Amino acid sequence: MTHERFMRRALLEAHRAREAGEVPVGAVVVADGTVVGTGFNRPIGARDPTAHAEIVALGAAGQALGNYRLTGTTLYVTVEPCLMCVGAIVHARVATVVYGVDDPKGGAVRSLLDVGSLPLNHRFEAVAGVLADECREILQGFFREKRAPGS
Repeated sequence: MTHERFMRRALLEAHRAREAGEVPVGAVVVADGTVVGTGFNRPIGARDPTAHAEIVALGAAGQALGNYRLTGTTLYVTVEPCLMCVGAIVHARVATVVYGVDDPKGGAVRSLLDVGSLPLNHRFEAVAGVLADECREILQGFFREKRAPGS
């Protein structure tokens, strides 16, 4: 399935974040079956609170496509996007967001906030649960290591 293929690419980005000591979240933007932008969480290293995987991937896609409007694209992200990222997704006019696991403490697609219920000027399709086990494991493993004695 195509969703799984691109989510595996997002998981590679999540592993890059983990290797950098960041919360392991990865994202890719796909246009017409081609990856046009990638990103991984890097707010700590970049000293930038907006450097979430989704924001980085959307920026890269905008540069690659030569447009800040990413109409018709699909964003794959390992974790449900937060409110900031959903705002960027709406402004970029992304068509579909595919994510791995819900974020009950910060997810703004359906967990903490249901973006589809808001009267926004753009709506996107959301697909949840793609490679959920792998997406959950990389997050849980990261936090297990952080909480381990001597970490």
